[in-house]
Amino acid sequence: MRQITLSQAVNEALAEEMRRDETVFIIGEDVAEAGTPFKVLAGLVEEFGTSRVVDTPIAEPGFMGIAVGAAMTGTRPVVDLMFGDFIYLIMDQLCNQAAKTHYMSGGKLKVPLVLRTNLGATRRSAAQHSQSLHALVAHIPGLKVAMPSSAYEAKGLMKTAIRDDNPVVIFEDKLMYNDKAPVPEEEYLIPFGEANIKREGTDITLIGTSSMVQVCEKAAEILAGEGISAEVIDPRTIVPLDEATLLKSARKTSRVIVVDEGHQSYGVTGEIASRINEKAFYHLDAPVLRMGAMDVPVPFSPALEDITVPTPEGVAENARRLMSGEMIHAA
Repeated sequence: MRQITLSQAVNEALAEEMRRDETVFIIGEDVAEAGTPFKVLAGLVEEFGTSRVVDTPIAEPGFMGIAVGAAMTGTRPVVDLMFGDFIYLIMDQLCNQAAKTHYMSGGKLKVPLVLRTNLGATRRSAAQHSQSLHALVAHIPGLKVAMPSSAYEAKGLMKTAIRDDNPVVIFEDKLMYNDKAPVPEEEYLIPFGEANIKREGTDITLIGTSSMVQVCEKAAEILAGEGISAEVIDPRTIVPLDEATLLKSARKTSRVIVVDEGHQSYGVTGEIASRINEKAFYHLDAPVLRMGAMDVPVPFSPALEDITVPTPEGVAENARRLMSGEMIHAA
């Protein structure tokens, strides 16, 4: 099977859906000739023109509001938000309008909109361009939230999102755009709410989101060399969440670590850990351990930034401690 980058996979998904459905269009800052700062959309404006790849002023609330209205009136906009950190600027349009319109109209209106943006630290972009804010929107009823962990997931989840009649937010990790993975040439979609067991194991379950899936896989390799069999699960979407697969694994291995790059407090790690504790408690040999980013603004200093997010070595060390029966607190 061919291997392409995550960036190419997103580009390919968008192009295929725009060819399939003429109501799909892209709107955002530097999406046309520039192809975004990460060059993810390079070449799309040449094929589809500026009427379907729409450059906007630096006015996030404005173009998000335009997209919500366009979605309500028969199109399928894909909003490109240059950095996930800018999501604060569009919270009313996203959370009070897009997320609630279907409900408040008694089902008469729908908002088939995709917001694609990014997350992730360790890129030396400082505190205002390095946040992982997926937990913010996961808290809002009416929004679906996808977090691709590779090029394969990025393409399949994007195509599913565009065809969904509900607003979907997709977070891509900035450091993964050049990562390659096998991606079929034939069309495929990845259903929302279906986790992927990346590696089967019997001793401990490692649940990772986005780039933390790779962190968990590397930790599993380390542990395998020590005779510890770790199961690695990628939820793919956190809303909807494939609770059944996570619970089945927790009941099998009896030990779980949840790894996410968002801030640990009040985040995705806490939600997933709570569901496992509530519904698989009597199958657990140890408390579910959470590993998120430190509750600090993301530092610009490389030496400081690198220690704010989970690492394979850190996950492996905590797995050893759980396996030994040592009681540990989420740190």
